[in-house]
Amino acid sequence: MGVEGCTKCIKYMLFFFNFIFWLAGGVILGVALWLRHDSTTSNLLELKFDGAQAPNTFYISVHILIAVGAVMMVVGFLGCYGAIQESQCLLGTFFACLVILFACEVAAGIWGFMHKDTVSKEMMTYYDSVYDKAMEQSLTDKDKRQAAASVLKAFHETLVCCGKGQGSSFLTTLTDMLSITDLCPSSGTTVSCHTRIQELFSDKIYLIGITALVVAVIMIFEMIFSMVLCCGIRNSPVY
Repeated sequence: MGVEGCTKCIKYMLFFFNFIFWLAGGVILGVALWLRHDSTTSNLLELKFDGAQAPNTFYISVHILIAVGAVMMVVGFLGCYGAIQESQCLLGTFFACLVILFACEVAAGIWGFMHKDTVSKEMMTYYDSVYDKAMEQSLTDKDKRQAAASVLKAFHETLVCCGKGQGSSFLTTLTDMLSITDLCPSSGTTVSCHTRIQELFSDKIYLIGITALVVAVIMIFEMIFSMVLCCGIRNSPVY
């Protein structure tokens, strides 16, 4: 004989929320793997010029998400099994894991909010340095000029943009038309690359933020239900 009445209802609600939590972990893991291997992002972050690589702050965040998603799936399974077996030990372990995960998520959320523009700013700075070196007339090293131009062309083709702003976009388009350079994408766009970079990383950061918020709400309900169920099991005549 196990728990009865409202506690039994809590037991199945906890199982349901744990199943959702397990699915959420799978979704986060899937989204993180997509962000890690997305061709648009990968093409930019794997670019190298003059021994320097594009900033990898974005990938650090993605790798953390991969770890979080995997841990969530393990913890979700632990919660489901503990609820069905009505095990105080498993539920206590599950609650402790949830508290740790929740604290880590809050800390990561605060850090992410404080540095939400860091990734795009670092990428813009890297782009500007490559752009200036590619366009600099005093750059006499032909190999370096070609290397910078190839990196810049990859930026432009990937993001469908050209130049740091309207003035530089017009200048780059003009030098392309005069066959001095070959930097702008074949589509002939004059959209600023700063705008494209901001849009690319801001959209993905918002996606991560929304996912984290949904998971945090689920975790709060799970912590409440797991403690209620654990107390119910302890007070049950069978135990």
